[in-house]
Amino acid sequence: MKSILLIGLGRFGKRVAEKLNELGHEVLAVDKSEERVQDILGYVTDAQIGDATNYNFLSTLGVNNFDVCIVAIGDDFQNSLETTSLLSELGAVKVVSRASSDVHEKFLLRNGADEVIYPEKQLAEWTAIRYSANHIFDYIELEGEYSIFEVEIPEKWINKTVGTLDIRKKYGINILAIKMNGILNPNITPDTLLWSDSRLFVLGTNSSIQKCFKI
Repeated sequence: MKSILLIGLGRFGKRVAEKLNELGHEVLAVDKSEERVQDILGYVTDAQIGDATNYNFLSTLGVNNFDVCIVAIGDDFQNSLETTSLLSELGAVKVVSRASSDVHEKFLLRNGADEVIYPEKQLAEWTAIRYSANHIFDYIELEGEYSIFEVEIPEKWINKTVGTLDIRKKYGINILAIKMNGILNPNITPDTLLWSDSRLFVLGTNSSIQKCFKI
């Protein structure tokens, strides 16, 4: 369980708060809007009405006591930038800020953000890859050129074992798990047989996965 300071309770911030609550984390939520704060009370440990661009207010929150400070402000970049900078100045352990453009991302990273979340860009990339081929079901981008894909098992692989295919040696791709009838099996061995109507979770470079699965 982590202690998290969440600043900004618009649609994005509210969804983050709800998910953090579902995961069992302690969350202090902050927003200038009394209505938004009241609306989120059932999903967070505590909530306060206040202006996060105000140094005196922010300093009362003890930002350095939180494991992560998330700046989810999306409707006012100036406020997001100022809040990010102040959190860093006040000694926040980790600052994660939301960006809505490439320029915003660069400024946030230069002014105190340790990491930047760019929902529109990330969702656009996911959508483009997810729906560019019928046999892709999900996609997670990792650091560098690596990604995890959930893909349909190619027809020519059906009824063959993982060891027989040896895609790790041929393409540099690791099979992480297989899902059949909605059940995920991460215990993959060379003797694991690939059935029809199953899906694979594979890890590799984007170029290797594109080549192997003809994406």
